[in-house]
Amino acid sequence: MAPGKQEEVPIVAYGGDKGDKPPFDFTGFHHVEFYVSNAKQVADFYIVRMGFEKVGYCGLETGNRAYASHVVRQNKITYVFTSPLNPSFGPEAGCGHIAMDIAIKGDAAKDVAFEVDDARAAYKFAIDNGATGVKEPYEVKDDNGTVVMATLETYGKCRHTLITKKDYNGFFLPGFKEITGLDPVGKLLPDCGLEFIDHIVGNQGDKQMEPAADWYKEKLGFHRFWSVDDKQVHTQYSSLRSIVMADYNEVIKMPLNEPAKGNKKSQIQEYVDYHGGAGVQHIAMRSYDIIKSITNMKARGVEFLTIPAAYYDHLRKRLAKSKITVKEDIDVLQKLSILVDFDEEGYLLQLFTKPVEDRPTLFYEVIQREKNQGFGVGNFKALFESIELAQQARGNL
Repeated sequence: MAPGKQEEVPIVAYGGDKGDKPPFDFTGFHHVEFYVSNAKQVADFYIVRMGFEKVGYCGLETGNRAYASHVVRQNKITYVFTSPLNPSFGPEAGCGHIAMDIAIKGDAAKDVAFEVDDARAAYKFAIDNGATGVKEPYEVKDDNGTVVMATLETYGKCRHTLITKKDYNGFFLPGFKEITGLDPVGKLLPDCGLEFIDHIVGNQGDKQMEPAADWYKEKLGFHRFWSVDDKQVHTQYSSLRSIVMADYNEVIKMPLNEPAKGNKKSQIQEYVDYHGGAGVQHIAMRSYDIIKSITNMKARGVEFLTIPAAYYDHLRKRLAKSKITVKEDIDVLQKLSILVDFDEEGYLLQLFTKPVEDRPTLFYEVIQREKNQGFGVGNFKALFESIELAQQARGNL
């Protein structure tokens, strides 16, 4: 098959097999916390390159002697970057686990926090079903009200903090100092229009995807929303299997990938090797105008994957036979390397950044949905071929 050419790929959707409703409701992603070696500078990268604003801070100046955290936000997307303050891997410093995580994994997403209507009930449900607890439910308060929080451990020692904002009306969470005022450089740059987190993808080691999916089903009452296997998603060199887990109300989507046997090392296995195990591979951020988002992110210096021209030649032929009309100009999409996937319901537009760190691990997706709730399976082949070119340049294919 020519590079960039797509196959007609079936998907398996699981919308009707939700199981019993758990005694709590998730309301969405609250924030993602990253453990990084220099939180202050990492926050600046997201401000300058991706258009976030710094909104909060905790550290020595707020009485936190163990670590510093910088909070950035863009519309409903909130990221927290945390660094240890003491040169120790031991527990006496109060943050040795953070330093150890960074030493092994590099800068990485550690905690995907969910907002839920009853954190105590969700934590109990998970523990009763065999989950590992990191922190039992507890209350944090300030002048803006009270928040209930509890933390669970999931794949690759990543965490999910469950957050219930009872009467809380503060800007983020108790313990953080609010920061106001636009960054002097960021305010001169074009708006990126990133609205909220669409989904967060976790890479697993070989044969670890099903156990991870079962964890979400058994511990949090999630269900299988969508899946593909290596017979459907493959290139000449590599392939993957993927399951998307969703909460009962389908407001949170957590895709899980694992490598499948191929002629050469897949990008999933490359991630696992460099990350030191399972972890968050990428975060998809929703845009209502992806052309504007990609154009302005590129103007800010964000690097994206490039897609072969053959992909768009084949896309035009497929769309000519389809009942779906893409309102965006295909020539513009091609110029920006934006991918298009569609089914009988609608279409989606997506593009992926290159890794945002020296390790070929964490990257981001920008996605625009037009009545399509899939995950771009029709683009997987073109995406994989683009990633494999980058793997080859790194000497890892």
